[in-house]
Amino acid sequence: MELQAASSSTIKKKTAVSRSWIMLDHDGKGTILDVDKYAIMRLVEIHARDLRILDPLLSYPSTILGREKVIVLNLEHIKAVITAKEVLLRDPNDDDVVPIVEELRRRLPEVTYAGQGEEDKYTQNGEGGEGNEFPFEFRALEVALEAICSFLDARARDLETAAYPALDELTSKISSRNLDRVRKLKSAMTRLTNRVQKIRDELENLLDDDDDMAELYLSRKLVVSSSPTSSSYDSPNLQFSFPDLGSKIHRSSSTSATTVQGENDVEELEMLLEAYFMQIDGTLNKLATLREYIDDTEDYINIQLDNHRNQLIQLELFLSSGTVCLSLYSLVAAIFGMNIPYTWKQDHGYVFKWVVIIAGMVCASVFLSIVSYARRKGLVGS
Repeated sequence: MELQAASSSTIKKKTAVSRSWIMLDHDGKGTILDVDKYAIMRLVEIHARDLRILDPLLSYPSTILGREKVIVLNLEHIKAVITAKEVLLRDPNDDDVVPIVEELRRRLPEVTYAGQGEEDKYTQNGEGGEGNEFPFEFRALEVALEAICSFLDARARDLETAAYPALDELTSKISSRNLDRVRKLKSAMTRLTNRVQKIRDELENLLDDDDDMAELYLSRKLVVSSSPTSSSYDSPNLQFSFPDLGSKIHRSSSTSATTVQGENDVEELEMLLEAYFMQIDGTLNKLATLREYIDDTEDYINIQLDNHRNQLIQLELFLSSGTVCLSLYSLVAAIFGMNIPYTWKQDHGYVFKWVVIIAGMVCASVFLSIVSYARRKGLVGS
């Protein structure tokens, strides 16, 4: 029963963590929310399939997704829903998320200009806030991108700090401990490279598609939807007399204004994304340099091991040749050691001495001949 109770409490804690959100408004004020996904869907008007991307129990790749009213952000431990007025960040008590919450509190409040309203900021001169600070959603997006790029770059620096001394130690002394240490570092580097590559690919895909970048302009879409649409062509009489003509002119003018505005805004967002794309690409290059260093070290270790292996083969060749020669010498000794009567054994004892000497010289000559042949063929070093 105690085990079941502990298990139940653990499940409740995990559920509580997965349900925990913090909502930050445009002034940086935060409100802790402990609600289920259905309440989040109603609060920010997001579809279930988009909110499922932020589920920590499911494995989804890094995503920056623009919808009609929200931006869905899934970057490693940063799981957020950004609207034109609020930011909802998941698991605000996580150690990696706490600094992001503090940074959002500091940077979300914008500088207001006297006599300038919210709508005037995004419609001045027909442009999307050019000359002013970024819209709310871009300030939140910038904090998230800066946090994830800095986080991954810090992990890469930590890996470099641990890897280079380990590789140098392995180069100086090849041992099982050093090999296992480098193997673990290489596995960690491969995992980190994949994580960085996913972020880089997502930013690259976003930069390659202007339509996707235009979807991230929530404040612009909010202002356009709330601005008056009446014009000289929208008068009741004109619409009544020529409904098709009025609707066509209105659609044409709206499309033209939106296109000009979208081009300016996309260029502004493109500059923001390119800055962090270059930063994450630098981190990836740093990991690629470390991988090359590891590969070079592995090649050097393999050369050393091949050299040692060749030395062992040479030693084995010498030992085998010596064994053959000693076997021949032992054969002569064994023949003369047999209990067979010889006529010259008593009268000519000196013959045995010469047999031993000549047999030893023959065996030595055979050994030197084998070594000389191996050197001529390049089997052993000179």
